[in-house]
Amino acid sequence: MARKLSYEFSKFNTVCKHLKQLFKETKQSVEEIEDSGYFDNSQLFNVKIPSVDEDFVQNIINQPVGIIILGQNCWAKASVVNELFGQPLLPTFSPGHDVEDECYGWRMVRFSFGNHTEISLALTNSYELLEHLVEQPWHSIPRADLEVGKDITNDPDLSTAVLEIRLNHSLLRYEVQVVVASSNQDNQFSQVYSRCIEGLTPIVIYCFKDETLTDKELGDLIALKKIAPTQPVFFVCSRPLPTCELTESEQHARSAFVSYGSHAFRPHSFQEFSPLKKYQPSRKRRESESLLTVTSFSVFHQLCGLGFLSFLSNQSKPKIQKQRNEPIEVESELIENFENFSSIFMFVQHVLKSHLVRASTILNETHNRCLRMFILTAFDMTRDMMVTPKRLEYISQRETELYLSLMAIANKKQEEIRQLIVSTIQGMKEDLVKEAANHQFQGLKMSKNGEPLSVRDLQICTVEIQNLMLGRINSAVAEKLIGSVDCLRESFIGTLERCLSSLEKDCYEGDKSVPASNALKQILNSAYQVELTIKTSASVLRVLLEKMKQLVQSLLWKTPPIIDTDWKQKVAADMLVSLSESRLARSICAQFQDRLKASHEQFAASLRQLESIHSGRLQRTEELRLKVRKLYAPKIAKFALESTSLRDLVLFDMPRLGREIGRGQYGVVYACESWAGFSPCAVKSVVPPDDKHWNDLAMEFYYTRCIAEHERVVQIQGSVIDHSYGGGNTPAVLLIMERLERDLHSALKAKLDIIARLQIALDVIQGIRFLHSQGLVHRDIKLKNVLLDKKNRAKITDLGFCKPEAMMSGSIVGTPIHMAPELFSGHYDNSVDVYAFGILFWYLCAGHVRLPYVFEQCQTKDQLWNCVKKGARPERLPQFDDECWQLMEECWASDSLKRPLLGDVEPRLMAITERYITSSVKCSDVKQEEKVVHQLPSSPFTMLEFHSG
Repeated sequence: MARKLSYEFSKFNTVCKHLKQLFKETKQSVEEIEDSGYFDNSQLFNVKIPSVDEDFVQNIINQPVGIIILGQNCWAKASVVNELFGQPLLPTFSPGHDVEDECYGWRMVRFSFGNHTEISLALTNSYELLEHLVEQPWHSIPRADLEVGKDITNDPDLSTAVLEIRLNHSLLRYEVQVVVASSNQDNQFSQVYSRCIEGLTPIVIYCFKDETLTDKELGDLIALKKIAPTQPVFFVCSRPLPTCELTESEQHARSAFVSYGSHAFRPHSFQEFSPLKKYQPSRKRRESESLLTVTSFSVFHQLCGLGFLSFLSNQSKPKIQKQRNEPIEVESELIENFENFSSIFMFVQHVLKSHLVRASTILNETHNRCLRMFILTAFDMTRDMMVTPKRLEYISQRETELYLSLMAIANKKQEEIRQLIVSTIQGMKEDLVKEAANHQFQGLKMSKNGEPLSVRDLQICTVEIQNLMLGRINSAVAEKLIGSVDCLRESFIGTLERCLSSLEKDCYEGDKSVPASNALKQILNSAYQVELTIKTSASVLRVLLEKMKQLVQSLLWKTPPIIDTDWKQKVAADMLVSLSESRLARSICAQFQDRLKASHEQFAASLRQLESIHSGRLQRTEELRLKVRKLYAPKIAKFALESTSLRDLVLFDMPRLGREIGRGQYGVVYACESWAGFSPCAVKSVVPPDDKHWNDLAMEFYYTRCIAEHERVVQIQGSVIDHSYGGGNTPAVLLIMERLERDLHSALKAKLDIIARLQIALDVIQGIRFLHSQGLVHRDIKLKNVLLDKKNRAKITDLGFCKPEAMMSGSIVGTPIHMAPELFSGHYDNSVDVYAFGILFWYLCAGHVRLPYVFEQCQTKDQLWNCVKKGARPERLPQFDDECWQLMEECWASDSLKRPLLGDVEPRLMAITERYITSSVKCSDVKQEEKVVHQLPSSPFTMLEFHSG
């Protein structure tokens, strides 16, 4: 047992080393991302490892494993220790021993690895009190060193001292410790348990020998449940006990009380299974009836009540769930007979696996969050880089249209403005005169008969009446002028303002002085006069007011008049009569033109400044996009591949490679009978020679694993990294995927009928459409990347060059004859897959794998690429019908914008396929008719009639 456990600890230790390195690199990468300053706090918060999860991973990779032995008494724990080590290290109960000697119990014992056997006594802080307690050779530790004496009241520190034992034993290799809890009745369980697990990753064993658990022991287990609610416990009875035979109904009841998990469940019929009732031997014995210890049944009942065990399982073994997307849980286990103690091996194995799986899952979830953030950020940056220049262009265009429209109003609608002024004055004339008559002058002293005291006072009164009239006219004309050009607001202003505001938001955040928006408002003010009054220094109507004042200067009298109602009415009426509508209209139009031109020039200068700011910002965005695409994302993707591979290795072990079934540029494909419940499988073994290939492989794996399952795309079911390959210097990555029958290249060589080939074309289109719906571009659609099952249905495979559009760097990838011309320029989109399908469809319609003649003449790749860029395409073969040929030509069009959408290609392919099926059925009917005719008696008339028909 010790050797088997030691082997499990060695595997645990090996995986922990990889986890430790991966955790360190992950932390460094996250810190680099934080220090880059490219991402905001909300994004950084999502990529950080939660503190609780980080502490868990730290504990798993840094703390040694500790087997913690709890129990009813010293003798039960001693039996377990001796069984683990395979030798009697601790003394066991002897018949002549006085139980009262155990009133103070044994002290805490810790076994750890050492090259030489040593025993020492140490305090909790590891300060050694005594060394080499046993000088002579020993087989069992003397009881005197284990027991806590009755005189501990004289020295309380002795009761907490730990007996440290160092052994050169295989169980203790790889820093494993075995800790036996103290049996001092005076200590609280929580303190004892905390001391036992301090600095350790615990594997808890609880042993008992008595028929039932005492109140003290039940209290201890309740405390354990509170301290570590998810901690699985291995309960074992350390001695065989007398048995009694159960009735058939009692056996059925007992079968419900089996070990399962850490979640208690009480059925409604709980009381009828009470273990406290007395069991009587059955009169009818059958060979199939099992024997059960009354004691273990009682303990089982108590453990179920505490929530350590459950009634729901039909197996008394620890449970570990192996579904990739579900949490891994190990359940507590009860062993009724000490002879079955060897099952501790499976329990330990599952506990260690659960720790490793959880730690690797935490890291993998962090990696996936980072990658999702990078991809979403890349999409946002790509969209920003595409949209911002178009927005700036749109703003410039619409502002120019607005400016020209307003200038046209000023140039062409002068007569309309004059008529507007005339109608406004005529409609308001009576009201204006009445208002002038009722006007009260403020701050002027008059004589008793109403005469002004000076000429200056007379001028002030006259100007006040004029200002009153002009103010009313100004408001009325401006209001009507707004209505005459209000249609421009809906045509230009709404979208223009929103677009401009979105561009200025990031550039002038927190700054209210936004030049371009302010200039646009000046243009609007010039047109509408909404915010202008006669007191505004820059107002058009102020100039208008000055013009009006010049026209009424002649109204001043040389002899001071009496300022009464008649005088006020006369001043107002004379001023209204003296106004020149034509001059006012010309003045308004001239002012419009001047202000519009100044505002337009100011806006153009502000827009140039805004373009300059965004140009610098977009340059920084492109730098970030390159870093995300070429540095951050590939590194994190590699970490994600390593973390998920560790998880798969722990859960499902290394796949067993069979015969070689394929070989490509970057790896070898082997057959595998089964792995992780999948059968049959194909294992693609890749040995990345450098970081670039590592990154490409990691990104391929991430994209393939992240997309949902689809019947037309080969799904990667898992991955394992073989670190022992190449002596540990060149690890091999094993990608496990579903195994199909053959690729399309082999199938075409073996001959397929036209209907099967058209169905394959449909399958490929559906697979490409699915990838595009996930935001991915395959970039390497070709014959060998299409696999067929037993029914010749196709699936797309090898997503090595598959990437989201936002993550594509413009690199030249793919297979030469399937590569669209724009691939050589570095600027392309998902339409390159449409081009590649057009070439693939040529092979499917041709029914063979021979190169097209135009490509066969090229001697090198450069010649082939130049040929493609110049527009050379495969030739039309005699077996091509018009519809198929037209579809090919459209798909491989040189202009990517002229290529059809896959949503249009699929129904056209379906129509072609249905036509061929219908034609095939008709041909089959004709052949059947010919066969019947040939079976008729030979007659020249019959043959003649047949041919004539």
